[in-house]
Amino acid sequence: MLYVARKFLGQRLFNKLMKMTFYGHFVAGEDQESIQPLLRHNRAFGVGAILDYGVEEDLSPEEAEHKEMESCTSAAERDGSGTNKRDKQYQAHRAFGDRRSGVISARTYFYANEAKCDSHMETFLRCIEASGRVSDDGFIAIKLTALGRPQFLLQFSEVLTKWRRFFHQMAAEQGQAGLAAMDTKLEVAALQESVAKMGIASRAEIEDWFTAETLGVSGTVDLLDWGSLIDSRTKLSKHLVVPSAQTGQLEPLLSRFTEEEELQMTRMLQRMDVLAKKAAEVGVRLMVDAEQTYFQPAISRLTLEMQRKFNVEKPLIFNTYQCYLKDAYDNVTLGVELARRECWCFGAKLVRGAYLAQERARAAEIGYEDPINPTYEATNAMYHRCLDYVLEELKHNTKAKVMVASHNEDTVRFTLRRMEELCLHPADHQVYFGQLLGMCDQISFPLGQAGYPVYKYVPYGPVMEVLPYLSRRALENSSLMKGARRERQLLWLELLRRLRTGNLFRRPA
Repeated sequence: MLYVARKFLGQRLFNKLMKMTFYGHFVAGEDQESIQPLLRHNRAFGVGAILDYGVEEDLSPEEAEHKEMESCTSAAERDGSGTNKRDKQYQAHRAFGDRRSGVISARTYFYANEAKCDSHMETFLRCIEASGRVSDDGFIAIKLTALGRPQFLLQFSEVLTKWRRFFHQMAAEQGQAGLAAMDTKLEVAALQESVAKMGIASRAEIEDWFTAETLGVSGTVDLLDWGSLIDSRTKLSKHLVVPSAQTGQLEPLLSRFTEEEELQMTRMLQRMDVLAKKAAEVGVRLMVDAEQTYFQPAISRLTLEMQRKFNVEKPLIFNTYQCYLKDAYDNVTLGVELARRECWCFGAKLVRGAYLAQERARAAEIGYEDPINPTYEATNAMYHRCLDYVLEELKHNTKAKVMVASHNEDTVRFTLRRMEELCLHPADHQVYFGQLLGMCDQISFPLGQAGYPVYKYVPYGPVMEVLPYLSRRALENSSLMKGARRERQLLWLELLRRLRTGNLFRRPA
């Protein structure tokens, strides 16, 4: 329909039609200036903005697949000259090269070159400036796949996953299989013995790893201690090495990296640093979006490094936790505990997740465990469990913050009830609520008028460059139409009430 309308009407009339209907409902405007009236209007009703430049490249599936395979494969893998010890889960697969497939509520970036990543960074910088102009408590959303070659995210994710897997393997040997992440504590003496038998390091080196200075005097190592040891002993962000149970050695995933690949890793980190510094300067919070599970361990870890640096006085960087994942609770509890230990401010956004169908299909096709909770009810239970844990933390830690990003009215009611029980007051601005622009206004605006910090996720950008993303959003038929019916009923009831009372215009309180 969009294609035919554009051909029939011509570009100018087509743009006007979109702004009056589909585009105009879900998008704030074309640029930083045109979005200002909507932002001011929402702000008058107590509703803030999470700005998101909604441009998505209009690629064919074949073009997207080609770009993905090129950008997720190293030179050593392409020419076969390097030893490849990669897991299938963390390699690009042609059948899933188009990462947009089955994803309806998240934009997708495909790597072109370093200049394009610099262009994305400049766009994010302009978003930060635009948000800073309209309020002193805004957010902008960023995706790390926009800022660098995804090959690095794949490889780094595999390294982090294999080290965590190795930790749990040691835990199983000590009779601690199946425990929650924060409950798993390895006895240092037994761990030293196991590592020595594997031949990963000499006994003298191992004893130097596990000292009272680095681990305290508990005599045990938990997963956070383990992470700090990995950092200091292997410098994995540079060398990307993993323990091998077969050879008893620390081995690189690939036998070599090109000089350009090393530079690409560095540039991604530099772009993140530039954005965080600008956000700190302007007073805008950065919300790092979650992405596919084969990228997510690296994204979460790089976000953590930014939090360590920039969340010293208040939460400037927010990590995103996807609660449809089986390990969501472990990830949330580890993040909260690390912030406690290192004395920085925890900031998180809790979502259900955007990649369910794609993740399930990929796991089944390639042959690894499905990372997603088995049912919607299980995901709801996980969301509420993670949320309850964070709210309990907020009760004792006034500098921690959480964004409840949900269109689910039951989740909002659950949050409000727990806030009341825990004496978390809206005026303290510890709990934020978030919904997409054009959806669930019956949640957002009453919360804003009642004094709760609530934000709309606000996409903006030129009509033709935002439509590829919006077209996929339109495929969200069942949930979108269900919500639309609910909103339509409420709108009719409100219209009738105003006609009866003669109070036709609503003024913000």
